[in-house]
Amino acid sequence: MMLYAISGTDVRDSLAGRKQARTEHLARVTALRDAGRLILAGPHPAIDSTEPGKLGYTGSLIVAEFPSLDEATAWANADPYVAAGVWAEVSVRPFIQVMP
Repeated sequence: MMLYAISGTDVRDSLAGRKQARTEHLARVTALRDAGRLILAGPHPAIDSTEPGKLGYTGSLIVAEFPSLDEATAWANADPYVAAGVWAEVSVRPFIQVMP
């Protein structure tokens, strides 16, 4: 197993789509956590605030363990945010955690 950084970049004005697909998206991320494979996950707010309100988000970052790059990529591409058109682009790259 290796760590992979999954970075989803939102389309413009993605907040409505995020709200619609969020429950399914979080269920998949929660399954990674429950399996002990999730290092971190969360959105990038559109402004310098933990509460961006109507301005929403510009993307998300997930760092998790997968058996291979192909499996991490397949997992990312099957995300509800992709299906809902929230993520315009998804990048999956191997990641080596140095700290903590």
